[in-house]
Amino acid sequence: MRLEARLRQSATRFGDKTALVAGDVRLTYAEIDDLSDNLAATLKHRGLASGDRILLVLENGQEAVIGFFSAWKAGLVACPLHPSIKAEKLASILQSTGATAVIVQVRLLKMLQSALQIAKASPLVILAQADATLEPSSILSFEEAVAQQSPVLLGHHHEDSDALALLIHTSGSTGVPKGVMLSHANVTAACEAITTYLGNTASDIVLSVLPLSFGYGITQMVTMAIAGGTLVLEKSFAFPRKILERLQEEKATGFPLVPAMAGLLTGMKDLQPGLLPHLCYITSAAAAMPPTMSQGLQHLFPAARLFLMYGQTECLRATYLAPEETSRRPLSVGKAFPGSRAFVVDEEGRALAPGQIGELVVEGPHVMSGYWGDSLASVRSLAPAGAGRRLYTGDLFRTDEDGFLYFVSRRDDIIKTRGEKVSPQEVERALYALPGIREAAVGGVDDPIFGQTIRAYVALEDGTVLTERDIIRHCAGMLEDYMVPKSVEFRDRLPRTTTGKIRLGADEPEPIMKGNVA
Repeated sequence: MRLEARLRQSATRFGDKTALVAGDVRLTYAEIDDLSDNLAATLKHRGLASGDRILLVLENGQEAVIGFFSAWKAGLVACPLHPSIKAEKLASILQSTGATAVIVQVRLLKMLQSALQIAKASPLVILAQADATLEPSSILSFEEAVAQQSPVLLGHHHEDSDALALLIHTSGSTGVPKGVMLSHANVTAACEAITTYLGNTASDIVLSVLPLSFGYGITQMVTMAIAGGTLVLEKSFAFPRKILERLQEEKATGFPLVPAMAGLLTGMKDLQPGLLPHLCYITSAAAAMPPTMSQGLQHLFPAARLFLMYGQTECLRATYLAPEETSRRPLSVGKAFPGSRAFVVDEEGRALAPGQIGELVVEGPHVMSGYWGDSLASVRSLAPAGAGRRLYTGDLFRTDEDGFLYFVSRRDDIIKTRGEKVSPQEVERALYALPGIREAAVGGVDDPIFGQTIRAYVALEDGTVLTERDIIRHCAGMLEDYMVPKSVEFRDRLPRTTTGKIRLGADEPEPIMKGNVA
């Protein structure tokens, strides 16, 4: 079944129920269905054809949700992009996708115009939150477009669930944007599995600050549409106390987060356990969750079940760890969900025994159809597998004797020092075990003797005093000699990607203090 059909289905069953809360806006299922019908009709009337690409450069809000469903109703491929995107990158994506329309926040108009000039492109532009008559005629007001009723779509429904639904751009390890192609069937398979293991129902209220420009955020929207639940959208986690207040006000039952958010919450010393009695579950993805954070979340929200998950844009979700296993296997990301497979192979593609490190392979109907305009990368990453496809993730994993999976590292992140291979994740877990460390990351520094040496990058909690020697001594007590950092760099914050992952090189903040050990 196609994604827009899920919205129509829920609009039929729960028409008057609140489907979306975004700031002061509250929309029912019937209203979202009607508004997305109107915008889809406008897009068709303006000449967009099935299969055309439409860029959504929008912050979390009603415009993004309506934009997705209107694109699908018009038979288009939605290409969500984070609103912090720069003109040069946007120009490159405009050229590679051949997008015929862009929906963008009005505050980003100048950036968009620069991108259009660079790309020499002239798509239909729809401006969200514009408060004046727009010129030229190639620019439309989002508000006017969703208000105009049209008979263009009456009686017309798309049936091809294998058609592309999403083109999500991800830099991966290369830094070059790759367009991940996901069909309606891919997204439906992943989201149906997620609603099953989370136990989502129409009574769920999920509050999400995750950008609707990447997979983890998009799945919150789709799973609620499937279940008939309510999605509460917030634009950022910049003010954690405000988000806690919103969780209380809306009586949220579900809260998806990333470890960076968990670190901020568990670092707030004045929070009382049980402050969110309505919260039924928390999910975590996008990066590995240090056990100290998992324990902190369970202490703060004892009634909420914690699901630790792993996924990639290329398959949206691959594995999950059931909450009852968290205390027994705090470092695991669980197993593949029913109807899919996830297993570890060597360089020849042979399955590895428990404890051996190799590449994670994911199989199932949720695996992407390929990378947009890059057949070579698609061939390298994909292979046929039954009714679905096999994805070679590029991530290093191991399993235990019971088949539970453990993330080791991105293949490209492995540090080679003194003839040994070191997983940054293992060193980071040791760093997080030291009280007072709020954020931690580990990288390799080129060295003429050792090949690379290990450097720790840390941000301390307010009021904490730790020296480089303190941190190295702590690591020496937990790690083998070759894994112990040789230097520590102190920063007031660590760089992050737009998805909330700590990523060295995501930006270049100046260190506030730097040390070296001979």
